[in-house]
Amino acid sequence: MNRRNFLSTTPLAAFAGDAAPGAAAQQAGDNGEFHYVDRRQGAHPFQTVHGARRPHIFLICLDMVSPDHFLPSRPLQREMEMPTIRALTAEGVNFTNAFCTVPICSPSRASMYTGRYPYVLANPGGGPEGQENSLRANDVIYPEYLKASGYRTRHVGKNHVGAQKFMDAFDELDTNWARAMPVLKDDGLYHAYLRRLGVKMPRYSRQIQRMYPDRKTPSGTLGGWIEQSDGQPFPIEGQYSWYLSQWAIEKTRDAFASGGPGSPLYLQLNIYDPHNPFTIPAGLEKREAELRKAISLPASFRRAVERNFQPSPGEPALLDFHRRVWGIYRPETARDYMAANALAMEVIDRALARFIKALKEMNIYDESLIIFTADHGEMNIHQALVDKGAYLHPETQRVPLVIKPPASFGSRPATVDAPVSLLDLAATVCDAAGVIPLARMDGRSLLPYVRGQAEAGGRDLLFQTGWLATGNPAFGTERWERGGRHHFFVHNMGSTSDELYDLNDADAGSIAADPSQRKILDEMAQRTYALLEKDDRWRYYRLAFRFQHYDVLKAV
Repeated sequence: MNRRNFLSTTPLAAFAGDAAPGAAAQQAGDNGEFHYVDRRQGAHPFQTVHGARRPHIFLICLDMVSPDHFLPSRPLQREMEMPTIRALTAEGVNFTNAFCTVPICSPSRASMYTGRYPYVLANPGGGPEGQENSLRANDVIYPEYLKASGYRTRHVGKNHVGAQKFMDAFDELDTNWARAMPVLKDDGLYHAYLRRLGVKMPRYSRQIQRMYPDRKTPSGTLGGWIEQSDGQPFPIEGQYSWYLSQWAIEKTRDAFASGGPGSPLYLQLNIYDPHNPFTIPAGLEKREAELRKAISLPASFRRAVERNFQPSPGEPALLDFHRRVWGIYRPETARDYMAANALAMEVIDRALARFIKALKEMNIYDESLIIFTADHGEMNIHQALVDKGAYLHPETQRVPLVIKPPASFGSRPATVDAPVSLLDLAATVCDAAGVIPLARMDGRSLLPYVRGQAEAGGRDLLFQTGWLATGNPAFGTERWERGGRHHFFVHNMGSTSDELYDLNDADAGSIAADPSQRKILDEMAQRTYALLEKDDRWRYYRLAFRFQHYDVLKAV
């Protein structure tokens, strides 16, 4: 049976007309070989490409990165010392309009690893009993395809989509955590690492306190600056991101020592930082002083102070609720948060410098494909908010995305402004590995952009959210026009008012109530409905949305 006839009987046929084929799919033709992730059951088939170059692949994923720290237009990132990340960006393709699907850790990671829009809409423990917050046993994450096709697969750090999936995709003895918070107190390997350094466990010397709405009573900590438990300075070499990078170096070396030279390696380094609670080590006092001088509080925070943190006219009540949850009312606390957040990124950069240096010393850097990204964004004091929540906003939806290709690709460094998604990473990695999954994926390979073979264009991307601190079924989309307007539309199912953001505004508030934006708002509602109609997974979104927007949609 030739491939065309085979595809007509597989799940791939359901989306082949929608998704842009990657290089692997174009090269496979009738010469590809068929394999299965589960060979005994003949489950999860995929095809491989004869003669495909199979590079080493490294995924570096941070947790909750503010657009202030990576968008070229943001002044703060120009003041930050991140030579490693900048060098990686200079050698690769920088996607400046990359988005997550859900701005919550577990759902975003579920989407990134499966290449599909997630049914997981809450972190573990983040929703009511019965709410799915881990991937199912019959889901496949893309490292499973790599493993089944001959890659050695290794994992370091956070997974947060269920431990069983990572046991399927990686060595069952790989340590991973499926919880929201880092495992500093539970990680015996980290404790042994500190003992080897002669460093005692960390404790806080300065903390950033959240406050209850009375603005007097502390409601919790957002972390801060750490010292050793005996009061001695805590060295950067003992900080958890540094430890994870060292662990990644050791796993890479072990993989090459134990495997044959022809077996490619896939390793993912999932760093919890810069997610709060921050753990800023000693030795950064000068950088802290310099960053504090460079930090300017967002205008939206200053406006919140001026109105005494009363809700902004036209904004959804959800934002005011999350503002009270995070409880940052004082400008000095806001500055502390922004300074610690920026310092956490600089610590990561220094840790990654060691990892990149090790790859070069092992002579594998040049021919490796390296992806640098994060699971979602972070408010970072914009709109007087931090972290993220059960809402959709450009600051939490944006993610950094850089792909450094192997030298043999012959690619040139580039900047891509077209919208892309973390949905695309699974298809991209499989394409680079010469693997063609025959199951449905919602994402597209980004290698045509990396190879300079794709024209920038608009994209239908759906965004969702669910449970975090509260529940809020919400969805939205964006519209991008080359060299022009770029808007972000949100519908909260528990509210009668929509949100509309100008993505060119670095401190965006909703402009949906502005009469001059009515035409764009209606166009975005129609665009969103058309997107919901394409896929039966969005049936209940579609039904409610049509009734609430009947006058705008009745002609559609």
